[in-house]
Amino acid sequence: MKQFDVIIIGAGAAGLHCAATAGFRGRKVLLLDNAKKIGRKILISGGGRCNFTNYNIEPSAFLCTNQHFCKSALSRYTQWDFIALVDKYNIAYHEKTLGQLFCDDSAKDIVNMLDAQCRDAGVTTQLRTEITGIEKHQDNFELTTSQGEFSAPSLVIATGGLSMPKLGATSFGYKVAEQFKLKMTDTCAGLVPFTWQNIDKENYECLSGISLPVSITCEDGTNFSEDMLFTHRGLSGPVVLQVSSYWSAGQAIAIDLLPGEDLATQLNAARESNPKQALKTCLSQIFPKRLIERLIELNKLTDLPLKQLSEKDIKSVSDYFHRWIIKPNGTEGYRTAEVTLGGVDTDELSSKTMMAKNVEGLYFIGEVIDVSGWLGGYNFQWAWSSGWACGQAV
Repeated sequence: MKQFDVIIIGAGAAGLHCAATAGFRGRKVLLLDNAKKIGRKILISGGGRCNFTNYNIEPSAFLCTNQHFCKSALSRYTQWDFIALVDKYNIAYHEKTLGQLFCDDSAKDIVNMLDAQCRDAGVTTQLRTEITGIEKHQDNFELTTSQGEFSAPSLVIATGGLSMPKLGATSFGYKVAEQFKLKMTDTCAGLVPFTWQNIDKENYECLSGISLPVSITCEDGTNFSEDMLFTHRGLSGPVVLQVSSYWSAGQAIAIDLLPGEDLATQLNAARESNPKQALKTCLSQIFPKRLIERLIELNKLTDLPLKQLSEKDIKSVSDYFHRWIIKPNGTEGYRTAEVTLGGVDTDELSSKTMMAKNVEGLYFIGEVIDVSGWLGGYNFQWAWSSGWACGQAV
């Protein structure tokens, strides 16, 4: 049985960063994964360019049963620390929107950087390795795998959540937590598109491909503003993904299709300047034409000349666009979700080290924990911060 100081299961963002951090501290580290390559989720993230962090990281942008849990790690390894590492490797990047940082070239740059960090830190990386058993004997964790037996006093679980099973996501990390009697919070898909109710699908699937800036409010008052995309299956786009993490089954959402503006004022002005203009023509200059045509076909709107509309009519039209109510049927689930909400209960873990309070030497980092960030680089920053915090402790 080969002995190490630290064994890390999961060669994703959190696992790679933790391995390098521990390795540079002189720890003898073994990094295991059942995949053929490291960093699979990193490689496809951000459209292949990896939204690796955000200028505006704040604890309030993270969902967790204990809102204070993530503060320690995020404050001790910040976005600026990771940006400095990216700069050290001369990786070109740019801000897209809302503080989101993407590689200019490819997500491979981030994976190659993390791989180089692990090599320089002396980490032993072993892929295509299936874990068939984990036991704790006195001060050591003993692992039985398809590639041999290994032991270490520190075991780090960095296997992620259930999102994107096509990339190999499994419930492995949760099973380890349950094996060692750690509590779990309920899990579900987060940062995920909505699907239509049957009647809405029939009405609106023909609008697939239309995108426009909107503001969406959940029943709990949570609000996000960004682009929304109509799809054959439902609604997507950055704003929908954000809202999905705060939405519960059976709830409706209110969509402002013209955020920051007053449609009634615009319609009244148009009626004054061009009273013979049809409402359809006027609205098609403000919103996507296909959307307006479809709403008229569905008798959601009239097609009268503006001069025939009363103040009440104009207010009714304005209210419709500023508060378009949709009740999603559900979400697309883990298949397309970017994160898993819920996971290992943070009450079971030290917020400073990520170690289980009642199991000496057992650590959990990254998405496997009940910490999920907003869309836009927040979840990667949690991976870097929690991975670093753990790497400093093992």
